[in-house]
This record gives sequence, C-alpha cells and structure tokens, in this order.
Amino acid sequence: MRAVIGLGNPGKKYEFTRHNVGFLVIDKMAEKYNLNFKTTAFYYQFAEGQLEDSSKFVLVKPTTFMNMSGLAVKDFLDTYKLNLDEIIIIFDDLNIEAGRIKIRKCGGDGGHNGIRSIISSLNSDQFPRIRFGIGNKFEKGRMIDYVLTEFSDKELLLIAPMVSMTIDVAEKFISSGVQPMLDYYSKISNPDNKTKI
Repeated sequence: MRAVIGLGNPGKKYEFTRHNVGFLVIDKMAEKYNLNFKTTAFYYQFAEGQLEDSSKFVLVKPTTFMNMSGLAVKDFLDTYKLNLDEIIIIFDDLNIEAGRIKIRKCGGDGGHNGIRSIISSLNSDQFPRIRFGIGNKFEKGRMIDYVLTEFSDKELLLIAPMVSMTIDVAEKFISSGVQPMLDYYSKISNPDNKTKI
C-alpha cells in the first residue's frame, strides 16, 4: 500500500483557496474512485481504495491546520507502518507558476510551513512530494492574503488539467513507486513542464 497526502486547512472557508490545492487534488482523486473519507481519533481523514491493477492506496487529509501538518503525517505513518518512500505529499508552492508542477524525491521545506512541520515531526526530509504551482502575483506583505484567497475563474481553468496530471502521476506512484513515477512524469509532461489550455 502507498499513500497520497494532500496538505490544506480544514473547513469550508478554506476549501477553494490557493493554499488548499493539495486537498483539491485529493478530493478529485476520491471522487474519481468513489471514495468517502473517514475521520479518525487522530489528526487526519483517510479513504482507502485501489487502482484498476489492484494496487491499494490510501488518501489522507490532515485535520490540523497547515502549520501543524506534521502531527497528522506522523500519526498516519505510526498507524499504517509505511516507509517514507511509500508516501507522497501534494502541496501548494508560491515559487512555481500556476499551471505547473514539480516533483522531488526529497529535500528541504522551500519556505512552506506545512512541509516544515512534516520534516520536523518526522525528523527527515527524505519523502517524495509534488509541488503544485500557485504563482506569486501579490504585493509585498500580502502573501498570507494571497494564499488564503480563492482561485480566480481564470486560475481554475489554468490548474484544471494539472490537477488531472497530478492524479495520473500519483496513480503511477501508487502502482510502481518513486522512480517509475518520475520517469512517467518526464514522458507525459510538456518540454517546458507547463500544461496547455
């Protein structure tokens, strides 16, 4: 079994904000497989499913706020006994243009508080992640307002195909693991790593 973990803030008021794009991808994937989330006594919701090839997976959404995501991920790993290369984290990234994603096998937090919390809780940065670009078109000092604002209609059109691509990539991770996922993404992405509308 492998896990796909999306980061975001719980609650309807944050549902379609830029900061919650990790949840957006997870929700779309759950919808694709007709899965319903269950709430645990810990810090996350989860939904178990399987691909057409019978590869089993679990989708995870922390119920902590973004800055405490590490609590949820650690509790999940303690329960499911998965290795770090058996999970992948999906989260928003200000440093990537909206409509692009980047995949890393491991690395630092890149200034993202959710990833910083996970690295701290796990005492390791050796986990794969999908960085989902939300752009950084905001005035100085307005970053928090920007990430907690809902996507514009234009942005939703821009990211829609990338949500689908992210799900495709996550499915490859579930069925085959990290390196085959990276190889697959190299094949399906455009030369400039940007979706076409």
